[in-house]
Amino acid sequence: MKDYKLLDSGNGRRLEQFGKYIVDRPDPEVMWEKTLPQVKWDSADAKFYNNWNSRIDLSKPWQVKYDGLTINLKLTPFKHIGIFPEQEFEWEIIKNQLKTVNGKKVLSLFGYTGVASLVALQNNAEVTHVDASRPAISWFRENQKSSNLLNKPCRIIIDDCLKFAEKEFNRGKKYDGIIMDPPSYGHGPKGEVWNFSKDFAKLVAVSVKLLTDNPLFLIINAYSVSVSPTTIANLIREKLADKKGEVLSGELSLKEESSGKILTTGIYTIWRKLD
Repeated sequence: MKDYKLLDSGNGRRLEQFGKYIVDRPDPEVMWEKTLPQVKWDSADAKFYNNWNSRIDLSKPWQVKYDGLTINLKLTPFKHIGIFPEQEFEWEIIKNQLKTVNGKKVLSLFGYTGVASLVALQNNAEVTHVDASRPAISWFRENQKSSNLLNKPCRIIIDDCLKFAEKEFNRGKKYDGIIMDPPSYGHGPKGEVWNFSKDFAKLVAVSVKLLTDNPLFLIINAYSVSVSPTTIANLIREKLADKKGEVLSGELSLKEESSGKILTTGIYTIWRKLD
């Protein structure tokens, strides 16, 4: 992704460039020393220590580009910016699976600001984008508008993702592709409690029932969870044993520019159709 760089990392923090701005954020995975001089870190436009401190006015969103999409970024109270660059290879998989067909149906659960949903829309899929957070849904709408995709077929749903998936199954709905980014913990719009360790297997069980007989992909990302990508891959192989595809799994990661270190950010498991 041209508009993103992991400039450096060290001492529990990472230094990143998102478009024209540089931010300094905490990361508990970073146990090594910084490579760049402290003066470079001191020049960051914004730093997160329990809350954001900016040396310039970053109260308004700014934008980055990805493959024709325009994504609005903001400083959130939870240190997030609104995009996860380590998922770029998955966006390429979505694009490649959809590029030769039109009108395929894609379900995005825990869709957040929706870059994956936008990639699917951009490649002529009919998208159902679901998140329990009204601010996240509003953010996705802003991204959809700035990417000139408001005319594309997109259902935007505020709901508890597990409940929504169960309702879609009861309604007999089917999808050609499913994307999910379940958190370790969370709450639905009516106070529903999401607990990854208790609810994830239930979500996978109902989600695979929502897939068509000849699906294109199932993409799962997870952050700050206690299971390994191998565990999730075993589950997906079991649930999709009757489908002709392959399972990929591993660590979501970013490569640091200063020294070439690989920084792990989360885990992924992907099932994708084989040609």
